[in-house]
Amino acid sequence: MNSVARKIPHAAWLAVPLACVLYFWGLDRAGLLGPDEPRYAAVAQAMARTGDWVTPRLWGEPWFEKPALLYWMTASGFRLGLGAELAPRLPVAALALAFLAFYWWMLRREYGTGAACYSALILGTSLGWVGFSQIGVTDLPMTAFYAAAMLLALPWVSRYDARLLPAAAALLGLAVLAKGLVPLVLALPLVMRGRIRELVRLRVITPFLVFAVPWYVLCYARNGAVFPKVFFWQHHFSRFTSPDLQHSQPWWFYVPVLLAGLLPWAPLLFLARVKHSPVLDYRRWYLLFWVVLGFIFFSVAANKLPGYLLPLLPAISALMGIGLAEAANARVALAACGLLLVVFPIAATILPQAVAGGLSRASLGAWNWIWLLPGAAMALVWLLESHGPRIAAAGLVAAGAASGYLYLKSAVMPEVDRQASARGLWQRIEPHAADVCVEGISRAWRYGLNYYSTTPLPECNEGQKPMVVRQARGAPPDLAPSTAGNQR
Repeated sequence: MNSVARKIPHAAWLAVPLACVLYFWGLDRAGLLGPDEPRYAAVAQAMARTGDWVTPRLWGEPWFEKPALLYWMTASGFRLGLGAELAPRLPVAALALAFLAFYWWMLRREYGTGAACYSALILGTSLGWVGFSQIGVTDLPMTAFYAAAMLLALPWVSRYDARLLPAAAALLGLAVLAKGLVPLVLALPLVMRGRIRELVRLRVITPFLVFAVPWYVLCYARNGAVFPKVFFWQHHFSRFTSPDLQHSQPWWFYVPVLLAGLLPWAPLLFLARVKHSPVLDYRRWYLLFWVVLGFIFFSVAANKLPGYLLPLLPAISALMGIGLAEAANARVALAACGLLLVVFPIAATILPQAVAGGLSRASLGAWNWIWLLPGAAMALVWLLESHGPRIAAAGLVAAGAASGYLYLKSAVMPEVDRQASARGLWQRIEPHAADVCVEGISRAWRYGLNYYSTTPLPECNEGQKPMVVRQARGAPPDLAPSTAGNQR
């Protein structure tokens, strides 16, 4: 096993171009999706156009839902001339890939090459990490900076080595700039070994304040009391305690979300454990505390969304990777991961419907022979784990997952674009935009249409136009002649 581990860094160079293809290819295969992605992109577009990098504005009005970091990343993309899809998505994908390199380096420093490579393979090809790296929302930027800060604190946790704490504090400040106060709650595992006074020394706290505080001060100075009222009260405390935002879910919601986010690696959870040994490994307890605290915190919140759980994936992937590196026999777990590659052909049949109308409205579709391929992958993984180097078995699962993601981008995302993105709808509307009004379309489609049109189209109740955008139940909106205009 050790001889294999020594060869992994050379193979890692081959993984770099493959990872670039996985993360960067096909980012514009579908237009912006859902209500959040086009809304955040519109705020950033306004920043790039007006030069006001302090006050987020959504179609001319202040919008205090999120801090500025994602807006700055996307606005920089617009300033560099990236397109309507690449400006919001490319910076997030680049950050996701950069974090994986840092993640590998930090875990190799603490746990060795084998554990680092397994952990990076698991996280880098997990459904949650790859999925959120492809959309321009705040979850992955916050997770990348928060998780990097927590990993830099590993030497402090294990042996009170404080040399990296200032850098960790700076990254935690960027996490606060990405998504508000949540990273501070999730950072509580830092105090598990006491010595809190050293964590708030001037050389540690200053980098945090330098990165986290100035934008909040400037935004308050420009906008007054409405900023903290909306930002902190409505979008922090009310989001945690009140179901008014309509994201209420049962207490067990995050159990299937976590398992789905770890696909196809979820069976390796059985290897993620804290070992009993004469010398207590505080680092592993720290990673476990990171996962458990975050899981409980998000589970008791009134509003639940899948992306909220993303900050837990780096820690739990590390525990799984360390466990895989130490396991005497991982045939069953790795073979089960190979079998779970079946999620990709299944996802190909349901993804467009799920994105457009929700998973509960998606149908599985007809059986296809390609569903047999994961069974062959399972058998091959079993043989490789039994008779070859373990990294080959894990690499096969990772390669199968990467191929699945690329297949979904190539074959499925154009249909997702048709069913769930306003990009194609706007292309049909644009030549007649002056003669079009909007009537009764869903929130997600309205935000998307507003983003692509830049200036929102008027509602039909504000004045009838010759053409109208309408949406039938369960279908994408469409452009049609106005019946009111025909009657006149």
